[in-house]
Amino acid sequence: MQLLPVGQSIPMPLVQQEGAGDKQESGDASFSEVLSGALKKLNDTKVNADNLTMKFFTGEIQDFHQVAIAVQEASLTMQLAVEVRNKVIEAYQEVSRMQI
Repeated sequence: MQLLPVGQSIPMPLVQQEGAGDKQESGDASFSEVLSGALKKLNDTKVNADNLTMKFFTGEIQDFHQVAIAVQEASLTMQLAVEVRNKVIEAYQEVSRMQI
């Protein structure tokens, strides 16, 4: 870990995620892109948990821990999405109550 002098900005990460587009590399991802990406991840975790649960019940996999972890991950992802939605609604309501 490298210590930076006070006042020096933190450099951007050198490694980008695989499949990152040109917009994300430059840091210009729009709100709709970020939102759709988060919703896609939420859906993927739920589908994965459902698939693992069905495979466990049909006997295709024996590891219950893998299923429990996937279900818990899906649950936490959903809770996070609900809390973010609640905060966005609160912020919108606060802005709409402001007097101009």
